[in-house]
Amino acid sequence: MKNTHIEHPEDSILTGDLSVLDWFTEPGHISLKIDGSPAIVWGINPATSKFFVGTKSVFNKKLIKINENHRDIDRNHSGVVADILHACFDNLPRIYGVIQGDFIGFGGSDSYCPNTITYVFEETVKENIIVAPHTFYSVLDGDCLRDAEAHPLKFMLQSSDKCKFVQPEACYGGSISDAEEIEQEVRFLKGISHGICFVDDNEAKRIKKELNACIREDREVDDYAFGCHSQLIRFWKLVSFLKMRYLELCYNQGPLSYIGEDLIDAEGYVKTNSCGMFKLVDRSVFSRANFNNRIPQ
Repeated sequence: MKNTHIEHPEDSILTGDLSVLDWFTEPGHISLKIDGSPAIVWGINPATSKFFVGTKSVFNKKLIKINENHRDIDRNHSGVVADILHACFDNLPRIYGVIQGDFIGFGGSDSYCPNTITYVFEETVKENIIVAPHTFYSVLDGDCLRDAEAHPLKFMLQSSDKCKFVQPEACYGGSISDAEEIEQEVRFLKGISHGICFVDDNEAKRIKKELNACIREDREVDDYAFGCHSQLIRFWKLVSFLKMRYLELCYNQGPLSYIGEDLIDAEGYVKTNSCGMFKLVDRSVFSRANFNNRIPQ
């Protein structure tokens, strides 16, 4: 699939695309979301066959920022991002292919807060950098990175004395009865969807902004506040409830995660199967904290 924004399941139904309902019931690969910053992309540039590092700007259509040496980094970036990319260029392994991950921090501590979540490791990290890889890209030789196809990273990258890779195992722990309950809920949602008036892409974007405002401001999502779309918002709530039911069945074995002093399970998860790639996030916890996070990016 193309390198695009990963959608919340409940947001994806606003336009009438109900493929996410089958996504809930179909087996797939589940990976843990790590709240690092910035996103780091590295590997072999298919256009030059040279090693590179960069941010997601390597996928830009116009102002492409691919760094094949330290001079490129100084020309394309500045400040903390440049410092991080210099360290990544020196410490990431020269592996074939193109990988994306989240930067967690520099070695020397057992606690890191790269963005909204604080991660606490069992012992002090001795490696120079810490990166959480999660995606690899298939690119034909000579093609531009912006044409790359994204795939969940299903294999483990080997840490070195310079770079610690964080790839906690993410699992679905649902029982047979849990699966049956989810399938029953999906059948119910499909049944009532025939009476829903869905919207076009532009209206969906406007509704998403209103929904995000409710989440950010800790306001209840009031069906009737959305006027003629109240029925659609009720359906959105039902899909959201189903997502939370599914999220409760997922768990990880990674470092302890905190928002402030509150211990949480994780930022969330990403599940991928033939129906698509969607994220499982408790928006009332992580998304609200992330919206109101004042840490400079």
